[in-house]
Amino acid sequence: MELISIGIDFILHVDKYLEAFVRSYGLWVYALLFLIIFVETGLVVMPFLPGDSLLFVVGTMCGVGLMSYPLAVGLLLAAAVLGNQSNYSLGRYFGPRVFQWEDSKFFNKKAFNNAHAFYERYGGITIVMARFMPFVRTFAPFVAGVAQMTRRKFTLYDVTGGALWVVGVITAGYFFGNIPFVKTHLDKIIWAMILVPGALSILGAWRAGRSAEQAPPKA
Repeated sequence: MELISIGIDFILHVDKYLEAFVRSYGLWVYALLFLIIFVETGLVVMPFLPGDSLLFVVGTMCGVGLMSYPLAVGLLLAAAVLGNQSNYSLGRYFGPRVFQWEDSKFFNKKAFNNAHAFYERYGGITIVMARFMPFVRTFAPFVAGVAQMTRRKFTLYDVTGGALWVVGVITAGYFFGNIPFVKTHLDKIIWAMILVPGALSILGAWRAGRSAEQAPPKA
């Protein structure tokens, strides 16, 4: 329970943790951020890491000169793209076997099924859309691998979505993160960044699943 409490506190106050780390360890913060983004997007068992809020806070730090905007964008875009490529490769390797896996603390079968239903409805564009959706973001490249999407097609969606996500959210933090109202209500904004996209992704997956159930069987 203590670890869960610490994790929630880190997610909600990532700005304070990150600022303290920058002041204490300097350039090592870039290595830590690269690892977090890579793990969140690259390992199907780590969907709970704070990707959106972390990028927003990075932009905020860049806005006040504590971090380099070009370096942060470049490294974290590389982490996001390489993470998805790793996740996609895992999906291609394990293939249809994942449908037989049981839910466990290392694999969330329900989240996988939601992402799969979303992918079945929206196709490859899911890889782009999922960048802005917690949980679906982690499972979408894995699902694309399971579905045997070609590497070339996946890479196109991967780079496009990664660029929109990383550059877009960091830039938003850069320009808006240090506005007094935003700084005062950052914890609420972080909750909104987690809950609103999460609710939309669940709704989209539910609707996709309903459509699949109601579709007539193929001849």
